[in-house]
Amino acid sequence: MKWTYEKAGVSLKAADDWIRIVKEAASMAESRGVVSGIGGFSGLYDLGEGLCLAACCDGVGTKLEIAKRAGHFDGLGQDLVAMSVNDLVTSGARPLFFLDYLACGKLEGKRYSPVIYGIAKACRDSGCALLGGETAEMPGTYPPDGFDLAGFAVGIVKKEEVIAGSDVQGGDLLVGLSSSGLHSNGFSLVRKVLLDDGLKLDLDSKPFGEDLPLFKVLLEPTRLYPKIVMEVLCRAKVKAMAHITGGGLRDNVLRVIPEGLSISIDYGSWKRPKIYDLIAQAGVEEGEMRRVFNLGVGYVFIVEKGELPALKGALEELNEPSFLIGEVTGP
Repeated sequence: MKWTYEKAGVSLKAADDWIRIVKEAASMAESRGVVSGIGGFSGLYDLGEGLCLAACCDGVGTKLEIAKRAGHFDGLGQDLVAMSVNDLVTSGARPLFFLDYLACGKLEGKRYSPVIYGIAKACRDSGCALLGGETAEMPGTYPPDGFDLAGFAVGIVKKEEVIAGSDVQGGDLLVGLSSSGLHSNGFSLVRKVLLDDGLKLDLDSKPFGEDLPLFKVLLEPTRLYPKIVMEVLCRAKVKAMAHITGGGLRDNVLRVIPEGLSISIDYGSWKRPKIYDLIAQAGVEEGEMRRVFNLGVGYVFIVEKGELPALKGALEELNEPSFLIGEVTGP
């Protein structure tokens, strides 16, 4: 059987249609001060005096379901923070603070403490404060072991230093940073093809013949890119940046370049983590893999050719491997 995200219960088309509805609704709200709104990786709000606030929110998705099955919550806090702060820094904004929301059927401090401590550590590692949040115990809405997470990040950037991608042009280069694996996207499909149907693997199995059980591979925390990005921006001129989340590599990069341009990606220019070979083996075709997953690239810089040595040099000083994965095409 050939599996798709749609067959796993997730419609990317429905998500795109919903964004259009949300944009229409947002246009009815007060818009003074809005520099860029819905559709980007983060929204920008003009504070005056040459400063902009950047803000975004996200969750962890159905990765939670695997964590529940495995009884292993240690990485979820980092996942939650990463999904927001990685979006935030694509505009050049420095993270200021983070807020979390935890809703559950039954509040058990011992069970959820790894999540909140993970959030706090990830905030520290991203250079921002954990300012507050909300914990809601909601029996009847969630089963006793059910829960969900959401996170909200706010950052700041000088208006003249906002990275908007407006000057991207044909011939500019795409440089990728490695992911730590699946990050926090595509797990509805992953659960279908690896666990529930498809290969029907056990979470404690070791499909790669190594000491690491499958649940630890699947629950590897999402990488935190903010400190890397902030260092790079001090040393190289970057035209645009993309966090590779839901929608895959190509579509997320297209979000940050001007209309009329496209991109060419060499999907063989980096080594994919083994988990993607396993998913493909379970019946997910290459086109769908590219549409759903990051495939091992979690963050992308777009620079002109002459700036490539500065970018690569900055990353090398940070001991951060990078890959030249393609270029912008068009006028």
